[in-house]
Amino acid sequence: MTNLETRTIVTGRPAPARRRAPRRYVPQKRRSILLTVLLWICVAYFVLPLWWLLVASTKDTSALFSTFGLWFGGEFSLWDNLVELFTVRGGLFARWMLNTIVYAVSAAIGATLLSAMAGYAFAKYDFPGRKGLFSVTLGAIMIPLTALALPTYLLFARAGLTDTPWAIIIPSLVSPFGVYLMRVYAADAIPDSLIEAARVDGAGEFRIFWQVGLRLLGPGLVTVFLFALVGTWNNYFLPLIMLNTSELYPITVGLAQLQAAASAGGGSQAVFSTVITGAFVSILPLVIAFLFLQRYWQSGLGTGGVKG
Repeated sequence: MTNLETRTIVTGRPAPARRRAPRRYVPQKRRSILLTVLLWICVAYFVLPLWWLLVASTKDTSALFSTFGLWFGGEFSLWDNLVELFTVRGGLFARWMLNTIVYAVSAAIGATLLSAMAGYAFAKYDFPGRKGLFSVTLGAIMIPLTALALPTYLLFARAGLTDTPWAIIIPSLVSPFGVYLMRVYAADAIPDSLIEAARVDGAGEFRIFWQVGLRLLGPGLVTVFLFALVGTWNNYFLPLIMLNTSELYPITVGLAQLQAAASAGGGSQAVFSTVITGAFVSILPLVIAFLFLQRYWQSGLGTGGVKG
């Protein structure tokens, strides 16, 4: 007779069932072959275009069409392509590059500050219409930018700001997603007790935001900055309808116009390698920005996702 049966006879109550020891988690057994394959497909989807762009920028026009696209072939012509890129049309590509940097950095800094101020206000102040305004901000996220391009053009044309850098910078300062992200981040990153302590010490609201709030919103600020930087850097449709002077073009519109002009003149193949090299050079600043700000960007996204 077992101990459990003896205990049941003596007490007249069934003995509690013996608990099983918890199973140990073994990472090797939790691996999914299908999930691994899908992840590698996603990696290839994002990396292969960049790899092709790197390989293609090292080839001349003949090798570009006669060799395998994903591997080097023929002469290594990267330096010749770079020289051709920065000398074509009197070195206009350097001007396009400078324009893009000015547009993207100015818009990213402005959008980050405005989003931080709006998100801080939504998170830490109670004012009439706060929920309604925040709902409108969330709804603006769902509106595609191309749908706003024509009304924006009509407004700027009435104000006389078309064909100026302000026509690119000012619309890019508005970032509804940035406001939402900063509101979610500021709600938990800035304790209310810290704000009250600063008020007791005599600090004004703007000083509290500038000296206390911004320091605690660092990862969120970097995240919004990167999103705004990439969005303005890759923007094509807005500069296309706003700008008429080629000296004001960003890289996106400039390279497209260079290719279109060559195609119209019957010499499209002559600039294939030049345009591809220009596309490769244009992504280098973004890659550098992500490498330097990657840890802040990841922590900002993680905090926004968990605290939302």
